[in-house]
Amino acid sequence: MHNNYFFLRLLAPALARHLAGYRVAACFSQEKDELVVGLTSGAAEFWLKAHLAGTQPLLSVSDSFHRARQNSVDLLPGLLGQEVTRVTVTPNDRVLQLHFRSGAALWLKLFGPHANAVFYPADGSPTQLFQQRFTADAALREAVTRPDPTPAEVAAHPDPARLYPTLGEVPRHWLRQRGYEAAAPPARVELLQELLALLAQPPALYIISLGGRTRLSLLPVGEVEQTLPPDPVAALRAFVPLLLGRGAYEAELRQLRQSLEKRADEAATSASMARRRLHELEHEASYRQTADLIMANLHQIPAGAAQVELLDFYQDDKPRLVKLKPTETPQRTAQNLYRKAKNQQIEQRQLQERADRRETEALWCLERLEELPTLPDLRQLRAWRKQHGLDPALQAKAAATELPFKVFEDSGFTILVGRNAQNNDLLTQRYAHKDDLWLHAKDVSGSHVVVRQRPGHAVPAPVVERAAQLAAWYSRRQNDSLCPVTVTPKKFVRKPKGAAPGQVVVEREKVVLVVPANPFERAG
Repeated sequence: MHNNYFFLRLLAPALARHLAGYRVAACFSQEKDELVVGLTSGAAEFWLKAHLAGTQPLLSVSDSFHRARQNSVDLLPGLLGQEVTRVTVTPNDRVLQLHFRSGAALWLKLFGPHANAVFYPADGSPTQLFQQRFTADAALREAVTRPDPTPAEVAAHPDPARLYPTLGEVPRHWLRQRGYEAAAPPARVELLQELLALLAQPPALYIISLGGRTRLSLLPVGEVEQTLPPDPVAALRAFVPLLLGRGAYEAELRQLRQSLEKRADEAATSASMARRRLHELEHEASYRQTADLIMANLHQIPAGAAQVELLDFYQDDKPRLVKLKPTETPQRTAQNLYRKAKNQQIEQRQLQERADRRETEALWCLERLEELPTLPDLRQLRAWRKQHGLDPALQAKAAATELPFKVFEDSGFTILVGRNAQNNDLLTQRYAHKDDLWLHAKDVSGSHVVVRQRPGHAVPAPVVERAAQLAAWYSRRQNDSLCPVTVTPKKFVRKPKGAAPGQVVVEREKVVLVVPANPFERAG
C-alpha cells in the first residue's frame, strides 16, 4: 500500500509538517526512471526520491543523499529555490502534490507502469514532464476528480466496496477475511465503514508479507513482520530499504514458482493425453487383427467389394463389418494394414515413453516446488536454480523440445514430420522458419516434412536424401519403387486463402527421386 491512495492521504500532511519552510536545492536523475529532489531548511536536509518505473512506483525519503559524480543529469531547473507551503493528494487518486509559495507545483503521479512527475511553473509557462512519452499528463491538473460516494449510495449498493476503486488489494483482503463476500448488504456496509475508519486513522502501520510480496500496510493482514508507529514518513524510511533488498529475491521466487507450476501442469496434461491415446489404441480393433480377418477369409470376399461382414475370431466370432477399397485386392488391403500395424506399434511405444517421461517431469516439478520455501535469500535461490538447470534460457529450450510432430535427428539436424492435414498446417504455418528446408512427395497427398536450419550450416546432401525418403514414406507413394519429392526453402511455400487443410502452393522447387523408406526405423 506504499503508493495506495489511503497511504498517500496520510503521507501528504506528514510531509507538509516535515517540509514546512524547506526550499528545493537540487533536482536531478542519476538512474533511468528516477527523480531525486533535495530540499533544505538551511540547517537540515530532506531528500525525496521517486522511482517512476515498473508496475510499482516507489517513493523513498532520507536525511542525506550522496550524488554520483558521473551519469547525473540536472532536471526541472524552475523547481530550484521553490519553498514548500503544503502537500496534498488528489482525492481518490494516486497523485501526490507538492505546492510552493510562488504558485508552482510538482505532482507525482504514481500510476503503475504510467508513473510520472509533472512540474507546473508559476509563470504559466509550458508544463514540464519527467516522462516525456506520457504527453497527456500535461493536462493532469484539469482531470476530473472522483468524489466520495454518499452514505445513501453506499447503503443502496449491493456491493458497496466497489464504490471505492482505490481500496486496493490489501484492504480487500481484510474484507474477505471478515466474510464480506458472504455477508448480507447491511453487514457489508458495516464492514466497509469499519475498514474506512481504520484507513483514515490506523493505530499503527505494518510491514507485512502477503501473496509472496513484502508490503507496507495500514492493516495487520497476512504475515506481520514489523509493527510501526502511525508515522508514514518514518514508515517509508523503514520499509523502502527492506523492499529494495528483497525485491529481486521475491520477483525471482515468484517467477520460479509460476514457471514450475506451469511446467508441471503442461507435463501432467501431456501425459494424460498420451495415456488416453494409448488406451484407445490398445482397446480398439487393431490394424493387425483386421488384416488377419481379411487374410483368413479371402475366399469369402468378392472382387471389388467396398465392405464385407466377417466373423471376428478375436471377439468370440461376433459379426464385424470390414471396409475395403474396391480398387485394390483384399491381399493389398491386408498388406497395407500390416504396415500400419507396424507403425501403430511404434506409435504405442512412443506414447508409452512420452507418458512415462512427462509424468516423471511433473513429479520432479512438484518436488522442486516443495523445496522453494526452504530458500531464504537470493544467493541460495540462484545457486539452487543453477543446480537444477532452471535458468530461463534452459527452461525456454526445454519447452521447445516437446513437439506435436514425428521428430527425427540426423547429423545434428532435426527433421519434423506432420501427422495429418491439420498437423501439416501447424508444422508449415506455425513452426517452420522461412529458411528451414521443406519437403513433400510430389503431386500426391502426404506429410509435410521440415528440416530445421542450423545457423551457418548448410543441410548436407545425405540429410536431404533421408528427409526426402521420409516425405515419400509418409505419402500415397509409399509403395512405389521411386518417388519424386519437392525440396525447397519454406519461404517459397504459401497457403492460399480458403485452401483445404494441408494444401499449399510451392512457388519454387527442386525435385529429387528417392526410394520411399523410413531410414530411422530399426527392424525387429
